[in-house]
Amino acid sequence: MSGVTIHQVAEAAGVSASTVSNVLNGRTDRMQAATLARVEQAIERLGYRPNRAARMLRTGRIKVIGLIVPSVANPFWGALARELEAIALAEGYHVLLCNSERDPARELKYGEELLADGVSGVVLCSSLPSLDHMTPLLGRGLKMVAFDRTAQAGDPPSLASISVDNAMGAEIATRHLLELGHRRLAFVSGSVHSVNRTARLLGFRAALESAGLDPADAIVWPGADTTEFGDKDAAELGRNAARELLGGPRPPTAFVAINDMCAIGICRGAKDAGLNAGRDVSVVGFDDILLADLFEPPLTTVRQPLPEMAAETFQQLRARIDSAPAAGRSLLIRPRLVVRESTAPVPASATGSDVPPRPATMPGPAAVPEPAGGGRAVAGGSSRGAVTAGSRSRS
Repeated sequence: MSGVTIHQVAEAAGVSASTVSNVLNGRTDRMQAATLARVEQAIERLGYRPNRAARMLRTGRIKVIGLIVPSVANPFWGALARELEAIALAEGYHVLLCNSERDPARELKYGEELLADGVSGVVLCSSLPSLDHMTPLLGRGLKMVAFDRTAQAGDPPSLASISVDNAMGAEIATRHLLELGHRRLAFVSGSVHSVNRTARLLGFRAALESAGLDPADAIVWPGADTTEFGDKDAAELGRNAARELLGGPRPPTAFVAINDMCAIGICRGAKDAGLNAGRDVSVVGFDDILLADLFEPPLTTVRQPLPEMAAETFQQLRARIDSAPAAGRSLLIRPRLVVRESTAPVPASATGSDVPPRPATMPGPAAVPEPAGGGRAVAGGSSRGAVTAGSRSRS
């Protein structure tokens, strides 16, 4: 039945409208069981559905949160949306999804519209170095958690930041390739002007330096110097990088990709060049999307523990919606390297005299139990970083 009002439900149950309101809002601890049963039966019989807009006008808030991601063209962001939505629904919240393409003006517009519609909490996933464009909305009451972005100097003091340790992830990926004997490595990205991508490049270079190699000799593909972030074009970016670099005079024997879609593109670009990923050239991705294990060859990649990260994100956002704590919180979560078939020892044909020897003392990563979805997980320490009030993690 459409157009049923709370007053009609009250009349059918023989109670006041305020009693029906108490049932709808869970205030039933002092209500007689018989009264509660009559109201619930009337609601079901009449097919009554609360008017969300009317409830917002009465309470000033609705149980909806916003999720602003760069682009669901990258399956990683779709997977995050699914994890966050499942957690939110279990707590009575709904999620509104927005694609920003990392455009500050677009993020601001979405934030303004969500706040105007009564949405008081937003998860922002742009990883831009500055959030100055969103600061005015925080002053107007919008609560926000920054996902996939470590805390930065100048951030609003109440901001919560949740991220995998991107530098560590890229470092363990690069060390894995070095342990396999690779010395001509390439780092392939879109723009490195975001916080997370800058950290991954730093981790790549740190691994080379710790192995006694000069990071300046490694290849950082020129595509990484563009101003475009390439979230929706990551696979094509990787394919173009592989074609160009593998066709050069000193082609790399291994690639560290900024994410899994880029890594998949590199594998395809290698095939275009007549090479096979996992045999002639090694490729490591980042994220561990569903396609990583289904792709051929199955992709070695750095896993972001999305269920844990999504749960922490929702808890931090809800805490701010409910009580607006004054101090910021920064959570850095350890990644895992999942070794599959896209990486292998450096081919004998590539071990010429111009390749630096493998350092005998370079530490190797320690194996941990096999993860779900195939592959062997490699990392050090626990999967969870420390939570500190008001802290600022490295970028």
